[in-house]
This record gives sequence, C-alpha cells and structure tokens, in this order.
Amino acid sequence: MSGAPARPDNLRGALWMLGSALGFTAMTVLIKLLGDDYPASLQAFYRQAAGLVILLPIIVQRRSAAFATTRPGILFFRSAAGTLGMILSFYAFQEMPLADANALSFTRTLWLVPLAAFVVRETVGPLRIGAALVGFLGVLLMVRPGASGEFVLGLPALAMLAASFLFALTITGMKVMTRDHSPTVLLVWAATLGFLFSIPGAFFGWRWPAPADLALLCAMGVLGTITQACYIKGMQLGDAGAMAPIDYTRLVFSVAAGFLLFHELPSVWTMAGAGIVVASTLFITIREQQLARSAKLSAVRDGEG
Repeated sequence: MSGAPARPDNLRGALWMLGSALGFTAMTVLIKLLGDDYPASLQAFYRQAAGLVILLPIIVQRRSAAFATTRPGILFFRSAAGTLGMILSFYAFQEMPLADANALSFTRTLWLVPLAAFVVRETVGPLRIGAALVGFLGVLLMVRPGASGEFVLGLPALAMLAASFLFALTITGMKVMTRDHSPTVLLVWAATLGFLFSIPGAFFGWRWPAPADLALLCAMGVLGTITQACYIKGMQLGDAGAMAPIDYTRLVFSVAAGFLLFHELPSVWTMAGAGIVVASTLFITIREQQLARSAKLSAVRDGEG
C-alpha cells in the first residue's frame, strides 16, 4: 500500500510535463516566426519582462523578504549566465531547424556531469562520465552533414551548445543556493536581474513592434514562464526518473511543428545523434536518482543504528 500513492502523482506529473513540452514548443515556434524582424536579444528582453510582470504581485506583497539573500554574487552570476544563455538559445532556434536546436538543447544534462565534479565537488562515477562522453559523441553525429562526411559546427549550433552549458551553470548554482534559499527568492532574483541584464541587448536591437507582433512577443514571454512553472510542478508531483523521459517529447513536438509550419525535415544524422543524447541523459538522470535513494536509505539505517 505504501507504493500506491506514487501512481496518481506520476500521472498528474506526466500531464504537467506534457504541458511544459507543449508550451516550450509553442514558444520556440514564436521565436522562429518572429526571428526575421526581432533579434534574439530583443526577444529575450520581452521574455524576461513577461516573467517579471508575472512575479510582480509576489514582489509587492513580500517586498524586501522576496530579495532576502546572503550570497548576492552567486545570484548575479546565475542571472547573467541565464540571460546570455537565453539570447544564444533564441538565436539558435531562429537559425536552425526546430528539431536540431531542441536536440542540442538536451546537452544541458551532459554538461552537468563535469560541473558537478568541479563546482559542487560531487563524486562522479565512471558510469556517469561514460554516459556523458557517449552523449557528446551523439552531438558530433548531429552536427555532421551526411553528404561531405566532414564535421562542421556552425554558429547556431555553437550558440545552442554554449547556451546549454550556461543553463547547466545556472542549475549548478541553483543546487548550491537551494541549501539555504527558497525557490521564490531565486525566481524573484532571476526575473529581476534577468530583465535588467536584457536591457542593453534590447536597446541596440530595438524596434517598435506592431500591435500584432507585440501580442505575439508577450505571448512568447508568458509561454516561457508557463513552461517553467509546468516543469517545476511536474517534477514536484512525479518521480524524477519517471518524469525525465516525458520531457523529451519536446523533440517529437518540435519535429511535427517544424515539418508542418516551416517545412523542416530532420536528417538521419540528427535523429541518430538525438537518440544517443536522449539515451545518455536519461541514463544520467535515472542513475543520479538511484544514487540519491541509496544515500537516503543509508542515512536512515545509520540513524536507526
């Protein structure tokens, strides 16, 4: 009977994760659709502005408590890395097929392995290291043009890989900060600083949007915030090992959206490389969850002893 409650939680968590995947796909469609007229830096500004507006009621209600921190330096670094990563990823989504950009975005989990070892000082075993190396081999397959047989890494692909690394940095920073900071404080700092950091890029690429474009830009920003909220909710309700595979439905949705809306068809190399990256990141996620459970069981046994 102890395992019975997990099923309805996983079911509801899966629905939230599917909502996150659909919201993310819709956001990337708008990024690509508006890419010809609005540069990535300006789109990132609207995305950050929407997030700040959504969190304004919390900021007004809690005031100084919403910004309570003992380590502002890490928060500044996280926000700067996250804003730059957002601009680079938006640029990649504008310039690359949606499926290719989404597949490369999954390398975020691979970057977490070396960062966990060098930044957080976690013990990283040979299995996780091996899975990360196999995953990066999948990346090499994705950026290989089948005709020439040579490995070519264009600027958009480099931008997405750099963005994934920066996002991995923000996740690593979050792991450190959540030890003594609430998620609300982290969200408020990220939204506020992210908005401020996005202003310079928006200033140099500024143009006044038409009313219809403004509505789409605002919708893009709201979708980004909804996507993040659905993802967090799904991970809270469900088991991380069960939820992780559902997040990869983004790749399926992006293939469908790219084909139906932009007449994009992913290559065999993209799908093969994406399969390797997905398998590697799933292995890392499930392996980390197993290690966490083992650590909790050991702590309980030591306490009983």
